[in-house]
Amino acid sequence: MWPLIIVSFILCFVPCHQQFPRLCATREALLTKECCPIWEGDGTSCGANSGRGFCQDVEVPDLPDGPQYPFSGLDDREKWPMVFYNRTCQCAGNYMGFNCADCKFGYFGVNCNERRESLRRNIFHLSRAERIRLVSYLNLAKQTVSRDYVVATGTYQEMQNGSNPMFVDASVYDVFVWIHYYVSRNALLGGPGNVWADVDFAHWAPAFLPWHRVYLLHWEHEIRKLTRDSSFTIPYWDWRDAQSCDVCTDELMGDRSPQDPSLLSPGSVFSSWRVLCSQAENYNDRGVLCDARGEGPLQRNPGNHNRNLVERLPTSAEVEFTISLTNYDTGAMDRSANMSFRNTLEGFGDPQTGLGNSSRMGMHAALHIFMNGSMSSVQGSANDPIFLLHHAFVDNIYEQWLRRHRPSPSQYPDSNAPIGHNSEYHMVPFLPLHRNRDYFISSKDLGYEYSTLLDANQRLAESMHPYLEELQSVWPWLLLAGLCGGIVTVAIAAVVITAKRRYRGSPWLHNGRWKNLFALPERQPLILSCDTGETKPRNYQTTM
Repeated sequence: MWPLIIVSFILCFVPCHQQFPRLCATREALLTKECCPIWEGDGTSCGANSGRGFCQDVEVPDLPDGPQYPFSGLDDREKWPMVFYNRTCQCAGNYMGFNCADCKFGYFGVNCNERRESLRRNIFHLSRAERIRLVSYLNLAKQTVSRDYVVATGTYQEMQNGSNPMFVDASVYDVFVWIHYYVSRNALLGGPGNVWADVDFAHWAPAFLPWHRVYLLHWEHEIRKLTRDSSFTIPYWDWRDAQSCDVCTDELMGDRSPQDPSLLSPGSVFSSWRVLCSQAENYNDRGVLCDARGEGPLQRNPGNHNRNLVERLPTSAEVEFTISLTNYDTGAMDRSANMSFRNTLEGFGDPQTGLGNSSRMGMHAALHIFMNGSMSSVQGSANDPIFLLHHAFVDNIYEQWLRRHRPSPSQYPDSNAPIGHNSEYHMVPFLPLHRNRDYFISSKDLGYEYSTLLDANQRLAESMHPYLEELQSVWPWLLLAGLCGGIVTVAIAAVVITAKRRYRGSPWLHNGRWKNLFALPERQPLILSCDTGETKPRNYQTTM
């Protein structure tokens, strides 16, 4: 325990490179609307002197959105990030980050010139040591306060247009919980209870898959920085045809508590986690943002959900039907979209017919409802670490679709999608800025691969990896046992040979009695005679 505490203390100063950097959450930065922090490598804004990037005006598209959100100028997320900042770092080459200090996804090294492909694997193909490492990293992220990142607890108007900054600290893990809450929260129109619910900048529309792809990439990136383990990747949970929550064990994501089935087992480290931003109705009634305070323990009661909404977890046949749909999105590009790959995978299209506005939830949404707890609330779902495993598999399915159909960039809509989802829209609430269309590409272009997409020989080797690693850890003991066995065998052989030489002239050795010393009495003849009365031949089948 003490080593983990010490490591947590040392690593709590590792920077996070995303939305609302601490250096951009000041009164001066908000009033000037400029987020171009200094890169420590050369002491200049955005690392300009080193050619890493430059502070430039933010350009936002002026193409029309869909009719689902009929307002303008009321929500801080509109035309992101213009309400808060109109100048940010625009990084060059393979550099990335709010101050261009990091490398783009898939690139490593001091100068970001090392191209490397990472492999996301099935969680059940991890060795025991790798599973322990995963849980330890998750818990470390939950306990480590982010040095360079803060979360907003008030709207820009409540901050008096920047004069009164309203930000608080959050752990590395909770930063991502807050990000998922903030992008999916209802629009606050002013006053208690005055909200607009039919809006979501990362769900219910085309950006659902690209946005969550960026979310996972950033999360993976921050864990690598926090732990200094550049080999870390998020594993996925293949939930096809599962009858229960296979990952809900104390070794992985936490078993069910024997005292309260809606809580986690005390044997799991996750039972001590506190959730935040999980009370959407409360915030709406008060007309406020989540204040990022702890709101109670992580909850989960898999399988005891509303069967009218979700009958069971998705099947292999439903996944295959979803991938077979040729159109990325259709119609109004919302939950009503028919024969839409995105809408069907998200869970609002029927996974057997492809028709939108399904009365039952399927695919991605089915898993959230099946978990029956913190995962079942859109805004608070990222509190549960299963969220990461689940969305890694959703991203896996997205990747399978991209490779099978090879869509042109024009398949992603430029206009008339729900607000926040047009191709050139900057993803809320990320800094550095990312456009939706930039992630309508293969994972291999972003530096990672899924084990399910390897060729047959590579898949076999990957699935054997945990067993080989376990064998590698115990082979010294097996070798020692073999040597001991060999020594014992040699010793016994030496005793026998010595005894035979010593008693070579003894009549006892030659009269045959020694041969029957350890023999058991024969109870029946080895060859059946015709007197036994058995005439049918015997074999394994008739014996059984």
